[in-house]
Amino acid sequence: MISVYQIKPYFQALLKPVMVGLHRIGCTPNLLTLLGILLSISLGYNCYQNYTENVSYLILPIGLFIRMMLNALDGMMARTYHLESKLGAVLNELGDIVSDIAIFYPLYLFFNIQLEVVLLFMILGIINETAGILSLALIQERRYDGPMGKSDRALLIGLLSLLLYFGVPLKNYLLYILLVACVLLIVSTVKRCLPILKKA
Repeated sequence: MISVYQIKPYFQALLKPVMVGLHRIGCTPNLLTLLGILLSISLGYNCYQNYTENVSYLILPIGLFIRMMLNALDGMMARTYHLESKLGAVLNELGDIVSDIAIFYPLYLFFNIQLEVVLLFMILGIINETAGILSLALIQERRYDGPMGKSDRALLIGLLSLLLYFGVPLKNYLLYILLVACVLLIVSTVKRCLPILKKA
């Protein structure tokens, strides 16, 4: 199925000059990872505190795009300059989960939908990332299968937020869109687990 992860090589190619520049001024992969986590917490805080402000619907997709850039840049820099570390791996995996929780939890206010649905979306997202990590641990292959992988979730929420900012009447459909996303998360998690079971 289609996933944002499939265009990751093209995205990374566009970011290569940025990576080189950041490395020249002394940035490290772990610093970029930490910046991504702090940015995510800030985005979540803004959504929670200012969910009635229309400009917040624009801030969220811009922030999610920057977070996506930072997530791509830290891995690129680590591989290109041989800066991989166990600390970096821990920060990367746990940081993604912490960042998702920080950003997605306030959606029940931001999108004015039931908290239970947002919690289900978050929990299934954590399970999805855990399946990818299990694949790395058990068969030495980190799985990023979509639909609704990390980047897909960010794209979905960012796009919905952007449409709301421009006044597209989506509010009556947001609940159902998130429920469909939850179903796709289950599909994605099964796809990530199947290779583990086949090689077991």
